[in-house]
Amino acid sequence: MPGSDRIHASYLVETPLAPEAVAEVMAGEQSCGTFTRVEGETDALRKRARATVESIEELESVDTPSLPNALLERKKTRGPWRRATVHLSFPVANIGANLPTLAASVAGNLYDLGEVTGMRLETMHVPAAYRARFDLPPLGIAGTRRVVGVAKGALVGTIIKPNVGFSAAETAELVGRLCAAGVDFIKDDEVSADSDHAPLAERVPAVMAVVRAHQQRTGKHVMVAFNITDETDAMRRHADLVEREGGSCVMASLNWCGFSAIQTLRRHTRLAVHGHRNGFGAMSRHPSLGIGFQAYQTLWRLAGVDHMHVHGLQGKFAQADAEVISSAYDCFTPLAEGIDDAVMPAFSSGQWAGTVPATWAAIGRDDLLLMSGGGILAHPGGAAAGVTSIRQAWAAVRAGVPLAEAAVDAAELAQALAFFGRT
Repeated sequence: MPGSDRIHASYLVETPLAPEAVAEVMAGEQSCGTFTRVEGETDALRKRARATVESIEELESVDTPSLPNALLERKKTRGPWRRATVHLSFPVANIGANLPTLAASVAGNLYDLGEVTGMRLETMHVPAAYRARFDLPPLGIAGTRRVVGVAKGALVGTIIKPNVGFSAAETAELVGRLCAAGVDFIKDDEVSADSDHAPLAERVPAVMAVVRAHQQRTGKHVMVAFNITDETDAMRRHADLVEREGGSCVMASLNWCGFSAIQTLRRHTRLAVHGHRNGFGAMSRHPSLGIGFQAYQTLWRLAGVDHMHVHGLQGKFAQADAEVISSAYDCFTPLAEGIDDAVMPAFSSGQWAGTVPATWAAIGRDDLLLMSGGGILAHPGGAAAGVTSIRQAWAAVRAGVPLAEAAVDAAELAQALAFFGRT
């Protein structure tokens, strides 16, 4: 782990040049240097402010470059293209408690370097003293459990479907049915924010009226993540509205709002911030470009989010199960020793009762939010049966009972296995 004055980052680098030389270019470019030494760049300044190459681990070479590079093509540089893991460290004093500048320092121009045909930020670690300069999640795992009244077991959630098109009244009617079905959590879709046909000014009061009524009848608070993605001032207004109406959570599309907006939102409200990572695939799917989830979630957790999306096991998206699993463990892992800042991993995409065994086997704990859209709303017995089937599946895996065996005495689970298991 890093010392108290340095931030550590690791990268996958591909280059036809010597990895040692490229690592030094990376360190200079992202701190006090450029392609040549300039006036004023004294040895003392470099010692104080330059990023440091901590280590280099060379990997297997490849015969074809992963990405185009006009500079290398002009120079007629040939392969083989050497790959290496490069570890750099950065002085905290270069950056301060400035999240956008931290991101620019550990990534920034690295993706455009003329020396490389592959560049991926994989991991990032910050010292405890530096972590303490940023916001903690006010709810996180424990607080989210407390708000929804679920002491153990996975939180069962769902998504408003259809994604868009409902009026505020129609959305509220669906939320009322989902509350009655027994869900713990309901979220808007990422494309449903402050639409003309269901503006938040109408949708939030309508939805929260049925949430409050359900809570008065049953004592159960259902957490609703209203998508308030917008420009910063609008997000603050929308968060205030949710809070006035008795809500407990807001959602934002992290990549499109940006670090500054999420930090501003975090410091404005104590509501849970549900971090939706839509667009992350553009940053992560190519194995030689972009950013890995460990580094990505580190940056957003410094912004103070409470929940982070990780996709789902055996789901409908492109990520391998191994990536989903490691992402969940990243959410559980403190960013720095001695600081309790774990966030709730949100599993979604094609989740239903039948994906529960793989999730339990891989994660081994139920401090997670399992969000099921079709697995609840398309259950042949209705939404309540869909929720029950997922809870029955969790009870079975916790007891070490195969789902087929548990389904003998669990009609809703049996229906789910018969219906969704065909697809």
